[in-house]
Amino acid sequence: MSIQEKIHTQVTTSPIVLYMKGTPQFPQCGFSGATIQILQACGLKDYVTVNVLADPEVRDGIKAYANWPTIPQLYINGEFIGGADIVREMFQQGELQKLIAAAQG
Repeated sequence: MSIQEKIHTQVTTSPIVLYMKGTPQFPQCGFSGATIQILQACGLKDYVTVNVLADPEVRDGIKAYANWPTIPQLYINGEFIGGADIVREMFQQGELQKLIAAAQG
C-alpha cells in the first residue's frame, strides 16, 4: 500500500481525522495545539489524530495528498477542511460546528 493509499484509507474510514504534530495531550507545535483547542470547544471528543512526527513518510505524504504545505490538516468525512487558520475562521463563523455535528450524525 502506498503512502497516498494509506492516507486515503485513514481519512475515509473515520469521520474526523486531524493530522498534527504531536498528540492531543502533548501537541508539538502551537498551530496543532490551537486546532485541538478549537475541536474541544466544539465539544468533539471522538476523533482520530495522526502524529506526523512519528512517521516522516506520512508527514511528507499528507502535504502532497491535499496539496497543502502545512500541518495540522483537518479532514471531515474524507474532505480536506484546512489548516489551523481556516479551522479557526470556520469556528468563529459557526461553520465548523455544523460540519462536526453533521459528521457525528
